Amino acid sequence: MNIVVLVKQVPDTYSERKLTDADHTLDRESADAVLDEINERAVEEALQLTEAHGGEVTAVCMGPDRATDAIRKALSMGAHKAVHLSDEALHGTDAPATARALAKVIGAQESVDLVVAGNEATDGRSGAVPAMIAEALGWPQLTFARKVEVDGSTVRITRETDAGLVDVEASTPAVVSVTEKINEPRYPSFKGIMAAKKKPVSVLTLADAGIDASEVGLANAASQVVESAPKPPKQAGQKVTDEGTGGSQIAEYLVGQKLI
Repeated sequence: MNIVVLVKQVPDTYSERKLTDADHTLDRESADAVLDEINERAVEEALQLTEAHGGEVTAVCMGPDRATDAIRKALSMGAHKAVHLSDEALHGTDAPATARALAKVIGAQESVDLVVAGNEATDGRSGAVPAMIAEALGWPQLTFARKVEVDGSTVRITRETDAGLVDVEASTPAVVSVTEKINEPRYPSFKGIMAAKKKPVSVLTLADAGIDASEVGLANAASQVVESAPKPPKQAGQKVTDEGTGGSQIAEYLVGQKLI
């Protein structure tokens, strides 16, 4: 089976993340960039499925030039090839336009049986892009999966919800998004890292992908951040030294804060 796995480069969650002063979009240059952790699990699941059923994994990424590092991480894990949609006009693209652009790239691939993605990226956290891609492609969507099984042309998942677990299935081609409980991703081996340097990566501009610039970008986004301010520094707390009256001091403080 042929699987497309969606990968995204995001600011490292251990780095300080902030918005730019110019247009209040995410400042990707101010923090270390990594392959999103949930995407590592998506890559792992795609690899396990092809190892069980045959086929190949194509990593698809939309992002700036530096996102090549994230793509190479997916290739070093075992993905067979990659497609990188990269164009300056994509800057500031919102979730719906991102989904439509990715759907167009996916639709141009040959004989895709399954699209595997993380349930949400750590930078945007909309959690809606996989479902939007399924809608744009006209394919079934199986989201928030903690277990995935394929039997012929049928894909089954155990879906995790606030109310519990639900088993659902659909015919392929379909879009599946996975949660952090789906698996433990493998570490790239030295052999895998070296092999990734030789694996094909097709870099596409908007024109190459047949996407009109008026469909993407910050100017065409349905919503924009118009103002932002950095989080104020944490203020020092009030220290209570217990010399026999600690309980009373804490109670007085809570009363002053109208907590009791």
